[in-house]
Amino acid sequence: DTAQADAIIDRIAPEVDIILPIMAATIPLEGMQTEVYGTRIHSTYRDNWILLKSGDAPWDRVEAGEAILINEQLFRRADLQVGDTLDVDGEPLVIAGVYGDYGNPIGQAVIGEDIFARMYPDISPLRFGLRITDGDVGRVRTILNEEVGIPEANMINQAGIKAFSLDVFDRTFIVTTALNVLTLAVAGFAILMSLLTLATMRVPQLAPAWAVGVTRKQLGRLEVLRATLLALLTAVIALPLGLGLAWALLAVVNVAAFGWELPMYFFPWDYVRLFGFAVLAAAVAALWPAIRLARTPPADLLKVFSHER
Repeated sequence: DTAQADAIIDRIAPEVDIILPIMAATIPLEGMQTEVYGTRIHSTYRDNWILLKSGDAPWDRVEAGEAILINEQLFRRADLQVGDTLDVDGEPLVIAGVYGDYGNPIGQAVIGEDIFARMYPDISPLRFGLRITDGDVGRVRTILNEEVGIPEANMINQAGIKAFSLDVFDRTFIVTTALNVLTLAVAGFAILMSLLTLATMRVPQLAPAWAVGVTRKQLGRLEVLRATLLALLTAVIALPLGLGLAWALLAVVNVAAFGWELPMYFFPWDYVRLFGFAVLAAAVAALWPAIRLARTPPADLLKVFSHER
């Protein structure tokens, strides 16, 4: 409540690096429900917020009360551009930048603290961001709980959430790596079964080559080479197809469905390694059929010509 907010400002100010009040008003903007936040511009935002698009000195202009930052959802759905002017409850503000706001279904905007207080004098901050050095976190939480009366459930340690999230991601990637190995093994087994079947079917095609002087060992080596080249050709075709599909999902489907786009990054060395694994898996899978072909009795090869006239 307001009394607790005043107590936070008075009592906690000496204990923290900076107090960042959080104020918000929900208004219709360009035909879309939008949360407009009044923000005390600080290095917390300047150094950590990644703007997808921006003009010159966006944070300085927002702090001066002449500009606004909007999220990607509002930017795309209202077909806006950096430099356009928005009428925010009668206040003309230039769009200075666009930021990613993944998962938010509605519009969002950020303006300076002073202009927000002037536009919405009845809204006072009841939430605060506190920048605290690591050693003082417990002390500040105790003061907030015991002296100001803020319940533990109403305090969120952002650093703790970030550490927990990164730990979850790390475990997720470990599982993903294990699944990749399993997928590669299944793919290699599928290639092996396919090549074993094809080896039997190709005997009538290879028998004439043996008859004109190509040895069975040479035929086996050629089969390994053929399978390896086929795997390489498949990888060359599959990579651009996969990248194209990823781009369509991120830049077209996701934008149409949710109004925001995930960035797409490329990892050339991972692609090279993937090519190597694909070729290696195909070569290893082709060894057994090739050995069987190299050891095929001449009598079996001669049977191919038994019905020839």
